[in-house]
Amino acid sequence: MTQDDVLQGTVRGEVFRREDGGFAVLMLESDAGVVSVTGPLPVAHPGEVLEAKGEWVMDPRFGRQFRAREAKVAPPDSVAAIERYLGSGALHGVGPETARRIVERFGAETLRVLDDDPARLREVKGIGKKRLKQIEAGWAAQRSTREVMLFLRGHGIGPALAEKIHAKYGAATRGVLEEDPFQLAREVDGVGFLTADRLARAIGMKPDDPRRVRAGLLHVVNEALGQGHVAVAAPALLEEAGRLLHAFDAAALEAGLRAAREGLDLELDRPPGAEGDELVYLPQVLRAERGAAQRTARLVQPQRRRAPVGDVRAAVEWLAREHGLALTDAQADAVQACLEAPLVVITGGPGVGKTTVLRALVRVLEAKRAKLALAAPTGRAAKRMEEATGARAQTLHRLLGWDPQEGGFVHGQDDPLDVDLLVIDEASMVDVRLYHAVVRALPAGATLVLTGDVDQLPSVGPGSVLKDLIASGAARVVRLTEVFRQAARSRIVGAAHAINRGEVPPLEHDPAEETDFFFVARDDPAEAQKAIVKLVTERIPGKFGLDPFEAVQVLSPMRRGACGTDALNAALRAALLGRQGEPADLGRLDAGDKVMQLRNDYEHDVFNGDIGRVVRREETGEVIVAFDGREVRYTRGEAARLALSYCATIHKAQGSEYPAVVVPVLTEHFVMLERNLIYTALTRARRLAILVGQRRALEMAVQNDRPRQRVSHLAARIEAALAAP
Repeated sequence: MTQDDVLQGTVRGEVFRREDGGFAVLMLESDAGVVSVTGPLPVAHPGEVLEAKGEWVMDPRFGRQFRAREAKVAPPDSVAAIERYLGSGALHGVGPETARRIVERFGAETLRVLDDDPARLREVKGIGKKRLKQIEAGWAAQRSTREVMLFLRGHGIGPALAEKIHAKYGAATRGVLEEDPFQLAREVDGVGFLTADRLARAIGMKPDDPRRVRAGLLHVVNEALGQGHVAVAAPALLEEAGRLLHAFDAAALEAGLRAAREGLDLELDRPPGAEGDELVYLPQVLRAERGAAQRTARLVQPQRRRAPVGDVRAAVEWLAREHGLALTDAQADAVQACLEAPLVVITGGPGVGKTTVLRALVRVLEAKRAKLALAAPTGRAAKRMEEATGARAQTLHRLLGWDPQEGGFVHGQDDPLDVDLLVIDEASMVDVRLYHAVVRALPAGATLVLTGDVDQLPSVGPGSVLKDLIASGAARVVRLTEVFRQAARSRIVGAAHAINRGEVPPLEHDPAEETDFFFVARDDPAEAQKAIVKLVTERIPGKFGLDPFEAVQVLSPMRRGACGTDALNAALRAALLGRQGEPADLGRLDAGDKVMQLRNDYEHDVFNGDIGRVVRREETGEVIVAFDGREVRYTRGEAARLALSYCATIHKAQGSEYPAVVVPVLTEHFVMLERNLIYTALTRARRLAILVGQRRALEMAVQNDRPRQRVSHLAARIEAALAAP
């Protein structure tokens, strides 16, 4: 059949609904029999009529289904359907027996009576004044819900987003829209400025309304924040906001900026030593950058150190004798720096021995009974740190005591951490706000050590903390450059260092020689996708004995395209589990699915980036997922914290390592082809790395050493704080 198929029927019940409403499964009674309908479906109760547009598909597990692209709900259209609807629990105060009596009394007129003359329900046995009030209130709420949903859908808001908006505001939705439609962009995940602006125009907001101008300015600043910048130059902000708002006159924009400053939504600042225009910050980001600089300067001031200082030469000999840790001169210098300086940065590429330095430092401090804390930005990075050192490590959020109710950390200047020395691994992932929280929580005299690869991708959040700390001169910086003999034999390590130098690594190899780095040439993205699927499902398991679920991770630069995460998740899932489906339909998780946790969950001890397998799906919609052999239960709503992870973005893989990594490198990803992106992807692989795609795309990435220059002034602020009397 064609994509214009229309299916209409009476809802029997809901089987599944993702929390964000983007995917649902309903059972429908239709002329085609009882059928399963999937897709972005509105909330519908038994007895209501659903009309869906889409196509028929054959699911290998669930059989024939109707896959809807859009759908709408109408009231029940028969007496039997009305009774089923009222008795389904959709209306407070009405159960199956009461529904039967109501329909017996009013028949096809039931819905009209509920709308226009609900007092007549007193004619039905068992409905007194109290129950009548319940039914009236419930019916009024449903009518309000339907009106709101029709309004939102009528202005181009899809069913998933409409449900999310209504879930946030309920009957007050229209009031919120009339007061300030841009509130939705600030408070509802998935509603951006353009969506809120469309609604604003629909309700008659004037183009030069101050609320619209303010929202446009905030949107531009938040967009810059999402690109890693801490601020935007004032003229650039006004220019970009003018384009967004369709060429407003400068006076209106400047008035909007003044109003935003007066309302403390935005702040202007000129960082120390900065030339040119003033910068526009979000207040919390400006506080973080200023506070981080002041705290860093205070950290490195001469004072009594809490961490013990000893004879490093004797310690190095003791490490070799007692623990078999033979350090090079550079590694010994790194350990010495940690015992002498209050702020230390240890950086270097793969295979240069950063982990050995950490192990040595831990052994020395344990022997001296120092209070040591190890932490990393993500759960996977913390786990790797713990495995490498043999000492307890945790996420920075757990160390600082994140309080989700208060939206802040327990530990800070009034309740500092009880540590002598704190080590943060994968420090390139730390943004300016998190760094500020760390230095606020350090007690006087504590030592801070940051380890990481400054050439990897910077933090997802704003700022360039690791680079700025190095540039500021406040930290003692130890650069490890010597690649150890064992690591030097790895073509992965060699390729990573070549890419970091701006060289395309050798892509060919002698078939007779063992290697851990391959390049599979494919010019067409569709053919590259097929090659990736075959590598993951057949060639890597067959040649290297690696499990495609547990040991192989596909990492893509982007979500879109034939080799983006959406399409590759669909293709790999179909190949590994036999489940077909468009990317938009991948919200239903079932037994066997490979999933990634998207946010830290301290209650269940599961963290952002952790990868698990779905063990089973309960009839209630709950999903049970195994992480490293430990099962975690997710309610229907909590399942939105999970995403399919047969393929993940390279950014999501920061701080993680996998036995084997497969990376598509194609010109279709040209906007993301940067040297540090490919370098980061390669350094995620322990035993095997395979690039699939076009040599030209790899050359483009290697030549592009312009990791976009971020607006960040932490280094200058630290220098100024250090120079202050």
